[in-house]
Amino acid sequence: MYRNIIDKLPYSKPFLFVDELHHINENGVEGTFTFNADLDFYKGHFKNNPITPGVILTEVMAQIGVVCLGIYLLGNDFNSESKVALTSSEIEYLKPVYPNEKVTVISEKVYFRYSKLKCKVKMLNANGEEVCQGTLAGMIL
Repeated sequence: MYRNIIDKLPYSKPFLFVDELHHINENGVEGTFTFNADLDFYKGHFKNNPITPGVILTEVMAQIGVVCLGIYLLGNDFNSESKVALTSSEIEYLKPVYPNEKVTVISEKVYFRYSKLKCKVKMLNANGEEVCQGTLAGMIL
């Protein structure tokens, strides 16, 4: 479901962090990603105790919570010439995310105007526990 939005994302593996979108409308989006244990950043973060870096958690929330929602909101105005940029982030990290964990990102639109989208986002682990939350904003031109 919503494969057409994922296919429009300006990312590819190994930097594509969206597996599925479960719900999307003009007010928000919900999607998932599973952190495969073979991802390169686990080799050095941390020695003998790999956890997902916070910057990657932020990127997952940005791809699902801002870029996917922005593509949906722009509709046919989003195309291969469109540019995407994160403009601000304020994220609080609450729990670690380990290799092979599946996370769910839930994003609620705060506003979308003048090509800027700001969202309140949170990430949940498979147990439904919040692992991080905050606000993200980006421009889609």
